Amino acid sequence: MHLSRRNFILKSVATGAGLGLLEYLPAIARPADGKRVGIIGLDTSHSIAFTKALNAATPDPVYDGYKVTAAYPQGSKDIESSTKRIPGYIEEVKKLGVKITGSIQELLAETDVILLETNDGRLHLEQALEVFKAGKRMFIDKPVAGSLSDTIAIYNAAEKYKIPVFSASSLRYIKGLENIDKAKVLGADTYSPAVLEKTHPDFFWYGVHGVETLYTVMGTGCKSVTRVGTPNTDIVVGIWSDGRTGTFRGTRTGKHDYGGTVFTEDGNKVLGPYAGYEPLLVDIIKYFKTGEMPVTPQETIEIFAFMEAADESKRQGGKSVMLESVLNKARKSAK
Repeated sequence: MHLSRRNFILKSVATGAGLGLLEYLPAIARPADGKRVGIIGLDTSHSIAFTKALNAATPDPVYDGYKVTAAYPQGSKDIESSTKRIPGYIEEVKKLGVKITGSIQELLAETDVILLETNDGRLHLEQALEVFKAGKRMFIDKPVAGSLSDTIAIYNAAEKYKIPVFSASSLRYIKGLENIDKAKVLGADTYSPAVLEKTHPDFFWYGVHGVETLYTVMGTGCKSVTRVGTPNTDIVVGIWSDGRTGTFRGTRTGKHDYGGTVFTEDGNKVLGPYAGYEPLLVDIIKYFKTGEMPVTPQETIEIFAFMEAADESKRQGGKSVMLESVLNKARKSAK
């Protein structure tokens, strides 16, 4: 029996065939104007998680109809753990109705807002500049960049092009935070895996998640850090300008886990477990709609200065390093 073209297309959609062409999706599945999401980088599981949530058959209404419609797959070029994911992830998102583009420019022409998901932070400045020039709002996944100077350069570009940019780790939304009055926080200890990647500063690749948890409860204002490390573990102690202390423990052995303890005027509070990607995605959609950044540029830049100062402390044999010293050096490089 011959199927009409329309019935064939609808049957193909239902069975997962031919889903790379968004224009063939049923009208109910098409996003409204302004709600077409583009992804740069299919070399991270985050791209898959976000697409599955937004492009679900019955997506959560909190996502307000935003859908991933196109993706530019090229992310990391020389990080084997990332590059090997790209072919499989291309096939996964195509089954969710996502068109694969051959360039960022092509992607920008067909989408309204951008998830910059490239796992390799060294590519972020170059890729972000294309998005800024196109005048589109953009979420940049961690790490924001592959260096502190590039991080500063991205936020300088955001100011130049008048495009607010949002970046955060999903660990900013770890369970337990909802029970903490941040005005009463006296200090905190957090932990996360801190797997090393030779192409990035030590904590930029993975330890950033635990450092972001620390900053979520402590806020900005760290003045100096000291780092003690072994091949298996790093401990970084930060001293805040008001005398509070915050520590981050990065682990490379044992079970990968995330959490911490927050010391408050009302007693100690436990952080954890990990809450998944959905709370972050909710904030991303709010940002896409309003342009309001849930995390300030100041805080994100200080997170990366904290990690860079920790690297400098390691280079100096565990000496205390002022964040302002690494920031001043990076600002000169970012110009």
